[in-house]
Amino acid sequence: MSTILYIKANAKPEGASRTFRISDSFIDAYRQNHPNDQIITLDLYKENIAPITKDDIGAIYSPKTESSRKHPVLKYAYQFAEADKYVIATPLWNLSVPGIVKLYFDYVSVVGITFRYTSGGGVEGMLEGKKAIHITTRGGDYSAPPLSEYELGERYIKTILGLFGVYDTSTFAVDNMDRSGTDVEAVVANAIKDVQEKAKSF
Repeated sequence: MSTILYIKANAKPEGASRTFRISDSFIDAYRQNHPNDQIITLDLYKENIAPITKDDIGAIYSPKTESSRKHPVLKYAYQFAEADKYVIATPLWNLSVPGIVKLYFDYVSVVGITFRYTSGGGVEGMLEGKKAIHITTRGGDYSAPPLSEYELGERYIKTILGLFGVYDTSTFAVDNMDRSGTDVEAVVANAIKDVQEKAKSF
């Protein structure tokens, strides 16, 4: 049995997010095809995540012990490390992911839980063998130049997951959602069909 961590980030009210319509369909299809797997949903805008403070830094960088699991600052890092697969759903806002995603990964990026420093001064991920899919919607066509040069959301997700050693990653991006003339409902419907197929083998 695998544990899936479904990370959602959109400030729009329930039902109004085009990203979530697609990502929720992925989760529904995954559940149908993997009925024995556990799915944990983490809606970041309902978590009231605050920026890391100076008092949190000690817990993040200090050596980890059994009692570390009880520290509230480290709960997201342990939850992330204990999952087997990740489904990350975010829109592209201002060329990147919503700011709360960065706040969340500040808590996940913990020495001794998701990555470690090597004796040579480098870093090494501790979560190799896990996999992730990033589901995102974007207002324009960021799949090719010139806009692809400004797309930082997909790049950030792949980079931060790479820090943790999660290299088996893919992106399911739906473009032109805000472009004049786009039949948004048709685009979303087609995306749902495609993403449901991907869920079968994820």
